[in-house]
Amino acid sequence: MLGNADLIAFVPTRDPQKSRRFYEQTLGLEFISEDPFALVFNAHGVMLRIASVSDRDDFEPAPFTILGWHVSNAESTVRALSEKGIEFERFPGMQQNSLGIWKSPGDAQVAWFKDPDGNILSITQI
Repeated sequence: MLGNADLIAFVPTRDPQKSRRFYEQTLGLEFISEDPFALVFNAHGVMLRIASVSDRDDFEPAPFTILGWHVSNAESTVRALSEKGIEFERFPGMQQNSLGIWKSPGDAQVAWFKDPDGNILSITQI
């Protein structure tokens, strides 16, 4: 039923303007629109709604990855994002290289970083 429908991704934010700068300027996503509920971006053909949760005092970012990108080269992507000020996460028990890239048992290369709200995002080279 939904196999032919376009996906819409959602990410929460407490500070829409800070998130707009991050997703648009730092990550390079195309800004589409803004309304009282969300910022809308084009993420390579997928609608990404950065939903405002600024009225929620109890908002806590999820302790796991909520959004990720498939990239052709993890190392060059990590280096480029690092040059834009992004710090990559380190997780205890995971053998990550000097750039923070972990090699999965299936040979995917994954690195994680956070947006301004602490949401965990990732890049993956398969």
